[in-house]
Amino acid sequence: MASRGKKQKKRATMRLVYIDFWSALKISFLVSIIVAVITVALGLGAWWLLDRFGVVGSVSAFLADIAGDQGAALVAGLTFSNVMTFTLVVALLEVIVVSALGAIFAALYNLAVHVVGGWKVTFGSD
Repeated sequence: MASRGKKQKKRATMRLVYIDFWSALKISFLVSIIVAVITVALGLGAWWLLDRFGVVGSVSAFLADIAGDQGAALVAGLTFSNVMTFTLVVALLEVIVVSALGAIFAALYNLAVHVVGGWKVTFGSD
């Protein structure tokens, strides 16, 4: 009598031979939105910490002591509105670049599949 406790393992092997361009663009856009929100939150948090501990004021005073009015003018443009504007511009550029890279990756993968035959994926149940 055969042992009933032993189950047969099932495996399925497939090849990924096509990535839909529009699906890749949509997914990369969603990922880039998430990363952009994180970038803005980190910029806001960094500014809050630097302002809370007085780092910006200390640097301004230090540069004023060393170089006079010209040294203080170096940090004069370092305001909350300027820092957040820069952070938002970086986040917007990141959304555009990451979305474009996702679409380019899908197109290049679809071209490379003709040469290498796709990506072998094995699914199994243990």
